[in-house]
Amino acid sequence: MKPLFDSANEYLRQSGWKDLAVLKLCLFSIGLLIGMQVPERGKRGVRIAASVLFTITYILSMGKYLAVLAGGRHKKALDDIA
Repeated sequence: MKPLFDSANEYLRQSGWKDLAVLKLCLFSIGLLIGMQVPERGKRGVRIAASVLFTITYILSMGKYLAVLAGGRHKKALDDIA
């Protein structure tokens, strides 16, 4: 598994934000297709699990992004906006 993770890390290092946006859209679309196949009686559990997963990953992602902003690397860009 290590070579697979190493190649994924290298892909991310070489990718820009547009590449990652396309990847996220791809994953979103497959999630929709899978979600459409869930029987009605199981949809409530899937919704709860998806909501919890989204919340956790969103908090982790935003925490990392806010740490970058607080680090001052983008201070000039923020000053230009304000």
